Amino acid sequence: MVVAWLLFPLLLGVLCLGCGLLLEACTGRRIPGPLLPPAGFATLAVLAGILTARGEVAWLATPAAAIAAVAGLALAYGRYDWTLARLRASLDGWAVAAVVGVFLVFAAPVVLSGHPTFTGYIKLDDTATWMAFVDQVMSHGRDLSGLEPSSYEATLRVNLPSGYPVGAFLPLGVGTQLTGTDVAWLVQPYMATMASLLALCLYWIAAPLVASRPVRALVAFGASQPALLFAYGLWGGVKEVAVAVAIALLAATAPEAAAAKDVRAALLPAVAAAALLVMVGSGAVVWIAPILGLVALALWRAEGIRIVARRALPFVLVVAVLSIPALFAAGVFSPTQGGLTDDAELGNLIGPISVFQYVGIWPNGDFRLDPVNGPLTGFLIALAIAAAIAGAWLCWHRRVWTPLLYAGSVAAGSLAAFAYSSPWVGAKALASGSPSILLLALAGAAAFAARVERVLGRTVLALLLAGVLWSNALGYHDVSLAPYEQLRELESIGEEYAGEGPTLMTEYQPYGVRHFLREADGEGASELRFRAVPLREGGELEKGAWGDTDAIDDSALFTYRTLVLRHSPAQSRPPSVYALVRDSEYYEVWQRPDDFLGEVLDRTPFGSFEDPGPVADCGQVLDAARRAGPGGRLAAALRGPTVTASLTESAYPGDWLPTEPGSPDLVPHGPGGLALQVAVPRDDDYDVYLQGSVRNRLTVMVDGKEVGAVEEQLNAAQQFLHLGAVALTRGSHEVVIAYEGQTLGPGSGGPPEPIGPLVLSSTQNADPPVRTVPVAQAQSLCGKRLDWLEILP
Repeated sequence: MVVAWLLFPLLLGVLCLGCGLLLEACTGRRIPGPLLPPAGFATLAVLAGILTARGEVAWLATPAAAIAAVAGLALAYGRYDWTLARLRASLDGWAVAAVVGVFLVFAAPVVLSGHPTFTGYIKLDDTATWMAFVDQVMSHGRDLSGLEPSSYEATLRVNLPSGYPVGAFLPLGVGTQLTGTDVAWLVQPYMATMASLLALCLYWIAAPLVASRPVRALVAFGASQPALLFAYGLWGGVKEVAVAVAIALLAATAPEAAAAKDVRAALLPAVAAAALLVMVGSGAVVWIAPILGLVALALWRAEGIRIVARRALPFVLVVAVLSIPALFAAGVFSPTQGGLTDDAELGNLIGPISVFQYVGIWPNGDFRLDPVNGPLTGFLIALAIAAAIAGAWLCWHRRVWTPLLYAGSVAAGSLAAFAYSSPWVGAKALASGSPSILLLALAGAAAFAARVERVLGRTVLALLLAGVLWSNALGYHDVSLAPYEQLRELESIGEEYAGEGPTLMTEYQPYGVRHFLREADGEGASELRFRAVPLREGGELEKGAWGDTDAIDDSALFTYRTLVLRHSPAQSRPPSVYALVRDSEYYEVWQRPDDFLGEVLDRTPFGSFEDPGPVADCGQVLDAARRAGPGGRLAAALRGPTVTASLTESAYPGDWLPTEPGSPDLVPHGPGGLALQVAVPRDDDYDVYLQGSVRNRLTVMVDGKEVGAVEEQLNAAQQFLHLGAVALTRGSHEVVIAYEGQTLGPGSGGPPEPIGPLVLSSTQNADPPVRTVPVAQAQSLCGKRLDWLEILP
């Protein structure tokens, strides 16, 4: 997996270079070296968008991309001097340095975690949808025929038929198929690679203002990671980063193409504009129109309206040919549909974000919140705005138009989207456009440092770069990392039980049901799905909630042949018709016979979340026997003891606070520990669980011996951390919970997660034995710890 993680950026880079060289051959003009890979990236998105528009030929997208790249490299062989000396002379080492630096910044949260995982877990579940898009579109396009009912199918059904633009995910899909690696493990290197392509575009755009290549590389390095764009990258914002690349490419190439007399020169910006349309849909016009409008205005003033019309016509035709197949594959995705323009549509935001975040400096690990130091942030933002104004003045004074075109037109589009769309969409628009204003500010400071006021310019440049890196260091520190081992286990389960659905998950796990269990037709009880999953007490689970199998109506539960259940002391044994077929570190897999005919006549659950296996009341048992009739049978799941201990009933550090008065859990606002006295009712082996999530290392010791430790484990609602198992004798035992403080590692910061209560559950409860007795022996079940009681024929 690590090899694939490292191979993917190199492979995608070669594909982009090859496709860029092919585009260069088609234009008949040399494309500047730094723009070749971004041009190839846009070509990849457009080419794959055309082929995936039709389900019958979608499978050709990856072979076609590979052939295009090889063809581009082959055609370039005759146009370039490929000797080593020539390559060294033509390669811009400082541009490469900017690329590597930006890649490392965007990849650092995952690389330094030690696992090839992805970011944004728990914060935003859209990445699970992107994975579903890649799985489907690269093989079948938007054609959903043949898909069995599942959360995967429901996710696609909600989005693809409405024309949701998927262009930003297509180069990822190509790389996924070529490497043979699950898309989940390539999302992060893909975003880091796209950010590197953005750096190449910005390196080229800044050239007229910043002659020094080392300084220009520094400017491109900083401008490629504005705080808002980096924050969206940490949320899995594939589209925001991809759109930023396409916008910068269009701004970098449109002026020169307009000035060229050869109509083929328009092909490069046309591909960039088509890529934007494929990635965003018709909403991309908010950026395309200002960029092309200003270019057309300049051309009109220089050469007249007839020349504008003559050069615009082939451009429009090429854009239409390249983008219409993807745009109309399933109906045009309107930027005004649904909640995209609704002022109340916040998505995962807490409230509308500040427009000042467009500047690129916002020091907070969560961009939705106010900066950690308001006065200093305000000073840095004001400084950046002043530097951008100075940069604009320098552009005007020196007749350098491309940086000014990029900053001005993109600002017009992004700010218009921010003003007239929903807060959720507006924030995305600001993120994609934010590199433009930051580039102008950094380039302006660098230009002043070179020619006007060296000390002042260098000081401003250093302060702005420090503000950007400060902002992103906090984002890195507070990132939410996906639990790699847990999701790898789900990937393995999905492969092992493919075709053995339908499958139900009772925890909120969108990555499981939308992606990893797609071949097993997985559905989530609290997720988007095809089937209703009603509860015994009426209603359904709210999104994000966990539900015990005992809480689900039997007729709905028995619909599912396979159950994938998270290890939990509160989880009941599934009905007797289900057998445990896999018991892994995080999940159990239960299956019923494929020819199940409804052998369970009635089922009575016992217990609660806190005590799932209480001692059964004899009256309930005998009542079930009466209802079964003389020839009936009873089946009962026998549980061992479960002991729950509230953390708030013991002494704890002053900065560990209960979530609310009387709550059994705590929020550890720093390192510390606490000791509990927990009494168990009998000699037994006990699993040790702690409800909640942890970012930093948490260790549990029982009677002075370490039972287990866990770190970087973020859970959805009502889930538990499994610390290990320990043999205990009847009586009281000391349990010590120790939590370490923050480190320099990714995800070590962030808001503290609540933990507690502590639960000791007999290991018997992982697979409670089922006892079946005739009704004449029903009394033998009285006084036993029962999970549930079934009436059998």
